Amino acid sequence: MSHRARRRHRQSRGSVGKKILLAFGVILALVGIAAGTAALWVQDIRASAPSIDTLEPAETGANSEVFAADGSSLGFVESDIIREKVPLKEIPERLQKATIAVEDENFYEHDGVDYSAVARAALENIEAGFEVKQGGSTITQQLVRNLYIQDPEDTIERKIIEAEMATEYEDEYRKDQILNQYLNTASYGTNDGNTAIGVEAASQVYFNKHVSDLNVGEAALLAGLPQAPTDYNPFLNPDGAKQRRAAVLRAMREQGYIGRAKYQKSLGAGLGLERGYRYETREEQYFFDFVQQELIDRYGVATVRDGGLRVYTTLEPALQAAAAQAIADQHTTPNASAALVSTRTETGEILAMASSEAYESTEFNLAAQGLRQPGSAFKPFVLTTAVDQGMDPDSTYYSAPGSISLDVGYGEIWSVTGGGSGTMSLRDATANSVNTVFAQLGLDVGPENFTDMARRMGITSELGGYPAEALGGLTQGVSVLDMSNAYATLADGGVHHDATAVRKVEFPDGEVDEPEDPEGDRVVTDGVAYTVADVMKGTLDSGTAACCDIPCPAAGKTGTTEEQSDAWFVGYTPHVSTAVWVGNADARIPMPGYGADLAAPIWQQYMLTAADTPCDDFPAPENPAELSGYSSGNAASSGYDSSYDTDYDTTTPPADDTTDTGGTYDPDLYAPGAGQEPLAP
Repeated sequence: MSHRARRRHRQSRGSVGKKILLAFGVILALVGIAAGTAALWVQDIRASAPSIDTLEPAETGANSEVFAADGSSLGFVESDIIREKVPLKEIPERLQKATIAVEDENFYEHDGVDYSAVARAALENIEAGFEVKQGGSTITQQLVRNLYIQDPEDTIERKIIEAEMATEYEDEYRKDQILNQYLNTASYGTNDGNTAIGVEAASQVYFNKHVSDLNVGEAALLAGLPQAPTDYNPFLNPDGAKQRRAAVLRAMREQGYIGRAKYQKSLGAGLGLERGYRYETREEQYFFDFVQQELIDRYGVATVRDGGLRVYTTLEPALQAAAAQAIADQHTTPNASAALVSTRTETGEILAMASSEAYESTEFNLAAQGLRQPGSAFKPFVLTTAVDQGMDPDSTYYSAPGSISLDVGYGEIWSVTGGGSGTMSLRDATANSVNTVFAQLGLDVGPENFTDMARRMGITSELGGYPAEALGGLTQGVSVLDMSNAYATLADGGVHHDATAVRKVEFPDGEVDEPEDPEGDRVVTDGVAYTVADVMKGTLDSGTAACCDIPCPAAGKTGTTEEQSDAWFVGYTPHVSTAVWVGNADARIPMPGYGADLAAPIWQQYMLTAADTPCDDFPAPENPAELSGYSSGNAASSGYDSSYDTDYDTTTPPADDTTDTGGTYDPDLYAPGAGQEPLAP
C-alpha cells in the first residue's frame, strides 16, 4: 500500500469518536483551550508528522561476535552498547506477556494508539497538577520513538506526532514483528558503562542466562525496566526493582497471564540476580585485539562494533594451547619474555599467537607489535636472493675467517666477527650460521636486492638496504608475526600470502565476505624455494639447532643478536611456519644463551604437535632452479686455498663503527658482530 493510500485509509478509518476522544484528552491536558480550536490544532500537528518511509531508523544493530576456527566463541567486540538480537520464537511467552501487561494491555486491539489510555493518562496528569505522570504510550509508540525520534522532548506536540507515526507503523508491520522489534531495541539499563539494549543482552547481564531460560519472576523484572532503567536497576536499587517487579506480576495476574499460585510464588521469590559478563569477556585477548584491528581496517569502527558481524577467525584452539604450553614449559629465562606465531603456509592464516606476557599487565602484543633485531634469522633472505640469482649453495665457497673487515664503499670499513677458518660452502655456512661468509655474500648479491627480497616475502617493517642487514642489523627490527609469515613463503614453494587472522565474516543480511586472493603472490620459483629449504634443513640436522629437530622434514634458522639480547628460532614444514622470539620486552639485556638454547626448544615442543599431521617432505619442484658455482672478489671457488684468509684486513675498526646500544642500528654504521652465533659443534 502506498503512503498516500495508507493516509486515506487512516483518515477514513479514524472515526469521529476517536478524534474527539483524542481531542478530549488534549483539552483536559491544556485546560483553557476551546474544544474546536484544540481539535484543529491536533489535526495540524498530525499533518506535520513525517512519514516513516522518509526517515532512516536509528541504528539497531548488534554486537559483533568473534569465533575461533573450531566455532567456539572468543567473545564480543567491545562497545558501550551491548545488544544481541533474538527472534520472537526464542523470547518466552512469559516475557512477552509481562511486557504487554505492564506497558500496553490493549496491544493486540489498538491500531498503534490506545485512545482510552490517552484519556486515562490525561485525567491522571490533571489530577497531578498538570504534571506528566502518565504518558499513555503504546508499545508501538515507544518503538517509533526509539527508532525515529532523536532526543524526544516531553511535549504534547511530540506525543501527537508519535501517535501519528505509530499508526502508520502498524499499517506496515504485523503485531508479532512490532513486539519482536520492541523487545530487541528497548533499553534495560547501564552497568559498568555498558547499556543493555534488548532482552537477550539484559538477560545475560542480570541473570547470566539466555533469555529463553528466564522464569516468570525474572521475566517480570526485565519487563519492568524500560520505563525507568536507572531507577529500577536491580544492581543499583534492589528494593525499587522488587517493587516494580511486584507491579508487573500484579498486572499479569489481573490480565489473566498467570494464575494465583504462580503469582504468589514469584512475588515471594528473591530477585535471583547473577551478574553476567558474556559481552565483556574475551578469550585470547592479544589475538582478539589483532582481529579487531584487522576488521576495523577493513570495515570501519561503527560496523565492527555494532554491525552484528559473525567473525570466523583462523585461530586453532588446540594449537594455541600447545603454543602457550610450550612457552610455559620451555621459557625459564629470568627477566625475559617469549612470543610465538604460527602460520598456515598455504594461506597465510595465523594458527597460533602466544606470549608469555599477561594481558592484565600489558596490552602490548609482543608477537605482532614488538619489533626486535632478528640476528642471523635474517640470513635466509640473503640466501634466497643468492639462489634466485643462480648461486649453487654446494659449489659456491667463501673464505670463513673468524673476523673480517670489508670495504663497503665511501671510505667505510665494515668489521664482522663470527666464523672459523678455511673455506666453506654456502650450505655449510647456513647450517653453522657463519657471519663472515654471509657478510661477503650480502655484498655480492647486493643489499638492495636482499632487502627487497625480504619485503616481498613478508617483512613489513622498515628496511634500508644496508650491508649490515645481511646479518640482521636492522634500523627498526622485525615482528615475530612477520618472520613466521615470511618463512611461510619459502614453505609454500615461493608464494607469499599476506598474514590474516580472519577466515570469513558473516553480515546480518546473510552476505559473506571471504579473502579475495587465496592464490597469493609468487616471489621466487618453486625450484628456488625448494633449494633454500633443502639447505636450511641442515640447521636442524647438524647445524646450530641440531638440539631441536623434529621427526618430520623441517627447515629453519637460529638467530642471536649482539650481546645475546634477542634469541630466535624460525622454522617450517611444508604446511606450518613458526617463529619464536625470546628476550627482554623493555630493553636489550644479555641473556644466558643463544637462539638454539632459548627459542628452539619452544619451537620444537610446539611443532611436535603442530607439524604432526601431515608429516610429508617438501614436494619436488616443477621448475628446478638452474644453479652454478659463483666466484667474486669476496668468494672462493670450490677447494680454494685457505691461505686466502690472510689477505683480509683484520685490523681494529674505527671507534665510531659500533652498534647503537639502544637496539636500533644507525643506518650510516655497520654492526660489528650483528647476529653473532657460535659455530655448531
